[in-house]
Amino acid sequence: MKILVIDDEQAIRTFLRISLKAEGYEVLEAESGEQALIACTQHSPDLVLLDLGLSDMDGFEVLKTLRQWSQSPVLVISARSQESEVVRLLEFGANDYVIKPFGVRELLARVKVLLRDVQKVPTTHRIMVRDLCLDLYNHKLERGQEQIHLSKKEFTLFEHLARHGGKLVTQQTLLTAIWGASHKEDSHYLRILVGQLRKKLSDDAQHPYYIETKAGIGLRLRMDEHLV
Repeated sequence: MKILVIDDEQAIRTFLRISLKAEGYEVLEAESGEQALIACTQHSPDLVLLDLGLSDMDGFEVLKTLRQWSQSPVLVISARSQESEVVRLLEFGANDYVIKPFGVRELLARVKVLLRDVQKVPTTHRIMVRDLCLDLYNHKLERGQEQIHLSKKEFTLFEHLARHGGKLVTQQTLLTAIWGASHKEDSHYLRILVGQLRKKLSDDAQHPYYIETKAGIGLRLRMDEHLV
């Protein structure tokens, strides 16, 4: 299982990488919030270890952004021990919290519990969007027997919208998920990509059957809200 370690201190990342790999986990690393969000969208880690004191953005912001599209469990590692901080983290969507300094045995125990809970959750491989079937396992989109060939970014966009089950997804969330946090204001990127996707779906922007646009806010899929 893949674990993403987010910490701006090389020594801590090295310590965690060695400890986790010794237990058989695949380890990914990020030293900044921007790198972390990109890694989450590209690799879909099974667990995230998040330090709050990052160089480019606060860990709370990383957690808040991540929770807009991902349900991967997050174990926060921080020197902040105030009860109010812990409560705030849990409200933002953290699953557990370890205070520095910590023992490796305690950390590994918490990691195993979170990953065990992940394995208990049934995996959904297909999402129905009206007459379309999004096959997450085989990475394809189908309408009946016809496969609609999407680019990597087009598929990522459609997948993020589908995973939100017909709910509005903000432009900033989609831009971060597809291009990274440094492009979260580049709305023209998204307009071009949506146009390409609409063309492949034969979706009319003025009378959308699939993709509904809320100007200046975000996008939503018009879909039957059930999973297969």
